[in-house]
Amino acid sequence: MQANISKTPREVVSELDQFIVGQHDAKRALAVALRNRYRRLLLDEEMKKEVTPKNLLMIGPTGVGKTELARRLAKLVDAPFAKVEATKFTEVGYVGRDVESMVRDLVENAIQIVTKLKQEEVKPHAFDKAVKKLAKVLKPGIMKKVSNPQQDSLFSMFQQMGIQNPGIEPEMKEEVTEEIAQKRRDIEQQLRDGLLDSKEVTIELTEKPMRMAGSGNQMEQMMQIQSVLDQMTPKKKISRTVTVKEALELLTEEEANNLINQEDMHAEALKLAETSGIIFIDEIDKIAAKGHNGSEVSREGVQRDILPIVEGSQVNTKFGVINTDHILFIASGAFHVAKPSDLMPELQGRFPIRVELQDLSKEDFERILTEPKNALLKQYKALLATENVEVIFTKEAVSKLAEIAFEVNSTMENIGARRLHTILETVLEELLFEAPSMQMGSIQITEQYVESKLNAIREDQDLTKYIL
Repeated sequence: MQANISKTPREVVSELDQFIVGQHDAKRALAVALRNRYRRLLLDEEMKKEVTPKNLLMIGPTGVGKTELARRLAKLVDAPFAKVEATKFTEVGYVGRDVESMVRDLVENAIQIVTKLKQEEVKPHAFDKAVKKLAKVLKPGIMKKVSNPQQDSLFSMFQQMGIQNPGIEPEMKEEVTEEIAQKRRDIEQQLRDGLLDSKEVTIELTEKPMRMAGSGNQMEQMMQIQSVLDQMTPKKKISRTVTVKEALELLTEEEANNLINQEDMHAEALKLAETSGIIFIDEIDKIAAKGHNGSEVSREGVQRDILPIVEGSQVNTKFGVINTDHILFIASGAFHVAKPSDLMPELQGRFPIRVELQDLSKEDFERILTEPKNALLKQYKALLATENVEVIFTKEAVSKLAEIAFEVNSTMENIGARRLHTILETVLEELLFEAPSMQMGSIQITEQYVESKLNAIREDQDLTKYIL
């Protein structure tokens, strides 16, 4: 399978515009990088091997949309995506995560994407099997003991030895009469029509292997050993009492997993990660060396470890070996202290496309509050609508919110669009608290209301530092 990367650059920019305000240059650069991937797939095999992705370096302060751009791009095309922070990595030989873990994270994400798609493909068949299985649970057959000469002789031998209860379970066989078979067919139809959804039922499910949480080389090795042991040991069954509706969902998922060829699925996921994967390395400026003291030598060691991954190498994962030659890497950093030129020359050369993201203006803040599909004001309106409270923000109130966000960012630490979250929480705090007991159908947030909530804090610089 391939990610949906055939969109034109104009279409990609248009879709990114629905979620992210401004940063036109960055959107264009990302759209072109994505289109080049599609162009590469159309080349002959010999030329295809030679064309590698042109990795991007995004430079800009926090909160202007660097991470969101990369995440939305991956979501837009259903591509495997992994976000990592450069500061979490340590040089080989030190305690901490090694750089290869970012590739393993990417493969894990690819596995999830392919599994979901494969489950959708086999879902109708899996649902049929789940319905039949559940009908058997709701209308069991008549269990009869099966004659087993070997078991009988063993049982009599134990009795002669004076052992009355040897713990041997007699072999049982289910007998299904025509009446039971007809009843099951009726139940199957009722299950399909949703007539039994609210009824409770006890079902047996295969226990899923426990996921280990943590990071670092040793943890990853333990997870791989655990995976091998899970394959060798028989699968345990667990009983759960749930509603029929939930039981159908659980059994359908289990049957779908049984229908999927795991080896083929892993191979497909590795291929998808290799050809369409996007790895976003955040805070790369924090590992840029500016001098030659001990800590910076360690930072340079991390850069040296990242270099072969970005250049193209083979990485072992528990699902197989993945080649990183054609993975798209997007690095980002604020570069307040260090400069891109402080990175190792070899690593700089692997990020040929440089994009500078602009600080957000007052007008940008206004647009962020109202325009995107997931705009903040739309989110708060939806949250309060669950309490039957309609919130209306006047145009002047939106303008005042944007003005205060811009002003606080200018006079204090610039945290970009994240400042809006803090300001809105402060403005709406009382409303969010009182909403369940309010009787009024709607409330209008005006410029005066915003000022009444924020003016006292704005005037007190010490309070501003802690609250806004």
